[in-house]
Amino acid sequence: MNQANQKILEQIKGGLIVSCQALEEEPLHSSYIMSRMAYAAMLGGAVGIRANTVADITEIKKTVDLPVIGIIKQNYDDCDVYITPTMKEIDALVECGVSIIATDATDSAKRPRPDKKSLDEFFGEVRKKYPDQLFMADCSCYEEGIHAAQIGFDLIGTTMRGYTEYTRGTALPDFGVMERLARDCGKPVVAEGGIWTPDQLRKALDSGVWTAVIGGAITRPLEITKRFVAAIGR
Repeated sequence: MNQANQKILEQIKGGLIVSCQALEEEPLHSSYIMSRMAYAAMLGGAVGIRANTVADITEIKKTVDLPVIGIIKQNYDDCDVYITPTMKEIDALVECGVSIIATDATDSAKRPRPDKKSLDEFFGEVRKKYPDQLFMADCSCYEEGIHAAQIGFDLIGTTMRGYTEYTRGTALPDFGVMERLARDCGKPVVAEGGIWTPDQLRKALDSGVWTAVIGGAITRPLEITKRFVAAIGR
C-alpha cells in the first residue's frame, strides 16, 4: 500500500466517520446542506465523511479537509444492488477524487449485480483499472466480509447488515459480526449500521474495528424526530 493510502487509514483509525446523505425524496436533499452537515461534523471531531453523489462530494470537499468515503446510489431496473454498482459509478468517484470508494460487496449469487458479473469479476476489473485507489466493501454478513478481504478490498464494512433478504430482521448494531470480522478478515473493519448512541459507538470500537460510521443518528433529523415521537406514543 502506498504512503498516501496508509496516511488515510491512519487518519480515520479509532475515530468517527459521519455519513452526510439525503436522497431526493428527503427534506434535506441539497449539496449545500450536505456540505454544511459535513462541516459541522468536522467541527465536532469527525475524522471522515461518507457521502453520496458527485455533486454532494464536490461541495463537501470544498468545505472540509477530511477523508471522504464516496458512493453513488444508482438503481438499475429491478436490481437490488444499488451502492456504486457498476464501473460507471466507480469512474465518476475516482474522477472527483474521493479517498475511499465503497461498493456493494454482497453475495452476487443471491443478489445479482446489474452488469450480471460476479463480485469477483467486477472487482477484479475495478482493481486492475485503479490499483492505487482504496476500496471499501459494503457487506451484510461475516462470510461476505471474509470473501471481500480475500479478493482484495482494502476495508470491510458492515454497512449492508440487515438490508439483504437473508439478514433482514437482524438486531443492529451487530457487535458479534463486527468482532468476528475484526478478528478474522485481516483488513480494517468499518462498523456501520444501527449505531444510535455514544455507548454503542464505544462498544463498536472496543470490538476491534478500525473505525465506525454513523449517519441517521447525527444527520437525519426526520428519522431522529420519529424516534422521539415514537417514544411518547404519538
